[in-house]
Amino acid sequence: MSHIDKVVATATEAVADITDGATLAVGGFGLCGNPVALIEAILASGVRDLSVVSNNCGVDDWGLGLLLAAGQIRKMTSSYVGENKEFERRFLTGELEVELTPQGTLAEKLRAGGSGIAAFWTQTGVGTQVAEGGLPRRYDAEGRVAVASPPKETRTFTVRGEPREFVLEEAISTDVALVHALRGDRHGNLVFHRSARNFSPLAAMAGALTIAEVEELVEPGQIDPDAVHLPGVYVHRVVEVGTDSPKRIERRTVRPTEPDQEV
Repeated sequence: MSHIDKVVATATEAVADITDGATLAVGGFGLCGNPVALIEAILASGVRDLSVVSNNCGVDDWGLGLLLAAGQIRKMTSSYVGENKEFERRFLTGELEVELTPQGTLAEKLRAGGSGIAAFWTQTGVGTQVAEGGLPRRYDAEGRVAVASPPKETRTFTVRGEPREFVLEEAISTDVALVHALRGDRHGNLVFHRSARNFSPLAAMAGALTIAEVEELVEPGQIDPDAVHLPGVYVHRVVEVGTDSPKRIERRTVRPTEPDQEV
């Protein structure tokens, strides 16, 4: 085998050195592209006090919702939290700290962290509590705000001859990143399936240690270089989970069949 072969045998082995208090960037959007095998391995490991950066926290019985229900997550940095009742309960009772972040800003925070950029200026959030501070991050047991977001630095820049106000956002880098890919080779080059590409490449970039679960493992050279969505330089471990990896639909919406329609 090549000395840059990054394949490990199991998800359990891949996450074995994640410790209490670790910070994790996790790919996925809703239930699309969730690294389920890696999440389940972390659940079984029992590590606690995790700070997780992900677009959302899954649902009550799936994805990151499993770690939340087990009390293993201390803090979530997310842009959407609307499909998880346990998330709401833990937040409002003071059991979970939440840093709500605009979706595009969250994406850029992860990308910047993976690119070695410490911070960036954006117009998103100017004139709101995102910039001015005061967003609840943690409640106490009585439902009062115990921790609120601080104000952020703002500055005026001239854009196309027009002065505009911007807010300074700090990049995100984490101890570990977890992603799910359709295909990967032994060097860690990854291909994501359609919309499962979402936050996954950005989350992978942000991790000091990036672990990818792949449905199909191929040999180096079998992925066309032009088809690579994330180069292997960002990936440290690869575990094959198979093409029958379970996938869930977050909210199924169908219309009634008309009487004269064929079924």
